[in-house]
Amino acid sequence: MTVIVRDLRPGVPSDLEGFARVRRLALPFMLVTPESVVHALTHTHPAARLRSLVAEEDGEVIGTARTGLAHDSPEPGQGFLEVYVRPDRLRRGAGGLLVRAAEEYLAGQGATTLYTWVLDEPAGLAFAEAHGYGRRRSAHFLRLDLAAAGLPPLSPPPPGIELRTAADFADDPRPLFELDAETTSDEPSDIETEFTDYEAWVEETWRHPLLNLDLTTVAVAGGRPVAFTATYTDGGTLPRSRAHPAAGTALPHAAPSAAPSAVSSVMTTAMTGTARAFRGRGLAKLVKNACLHRARAAGVTEAFTGNDTGNGPMLAVNKWLGYEVCATEVRHARRLG
Repeated sequence: MTVIVRDLRPGVPSDLEGFARVRRLALPFMLVTPESVVHALTHTHPAARLRSLVAEEDGEVIGTARTGLAHDSPEPGQGFLEVYVRPDRLRRGAGGLLVRAAEEYLAGQGATTLYTWVLDEPAGLAFAEAHGYGRRRSAHFLRLDLAAAGLPPLSPPPPGIELRTAADFADDPRPLFELDAETTSDEPSDIETEFTDYEAWVEETWRHPLLNLDLTTVAVAGGRPVAFTATYTDGGTLPRSRAHPAAGTALPHAAPSAAPSAVSSVMTTAMTGTARAFRGRGLAKLVKNACLHRARAAGVTEAFTGNDTGNGPMLAVNKWLGYEVCATEVRHARRLG
């Protein structure tokens, strides 16, 4: 049987489900659904030149690649490729074909440096090295058994701080955009990031189909968000009448007396950040612990998150919450030309 590489067809359900299935099997620590695949294709900023590819064998999608440019970086010419193959379909040439197709595409888009992540295991590391990629920084995936975890008790916010949800900012999410832009720019990374396009952020991030506004928890001071933890779930939202207070009302300091309707059995933290002027006050612990308590009350049983291995403060927060490392990825880079 011959493996072929072609573009993902966003209007074909079997393509979308095949793409999502490969990603879930290869990287079960991250949430992906057909809806999120479509969202990336249709709402990513045009300057990213995003392209999604599939490797197909006998009509079955066995590998995927997502590739594009880091358009929100001040340094031009930086490209990325995310290549995954089903673990039970390895050594059939799909990975190499996807890498070649992605590299040719990125070269045509003017990329000069390519970045990719590889699981920290012998086969993946050897594959990256064989294709000319050199090892860079690393990051951990962490898992929390939320059903059995002994979460730290909820504590009241410090004076001047209120806890709210992202849903309270539904009419005007710009303050959350500004906080996200500030904290993301301080994240450890090989690629410097600058969020300046609010409308693009609304389309890509705020309207992401997996973003759960009712579980995304925000610390507010003087009416402005100063810390947050963004939460993805793979289905459903909490009914507003039962799961979160009306807009303008602070969250209670204790777990809900009656559990809200379940949203999903799995959640992942997409980002946790604190404004520079408010760091060192325990607000990351505050928002993330409150989020996990509410998620468990909603029926979530498993939580994932990720941290750069050099991000000591967030690793300490997640250890305090009970997360344990379940896998590690290593970033690799290659210069073209």
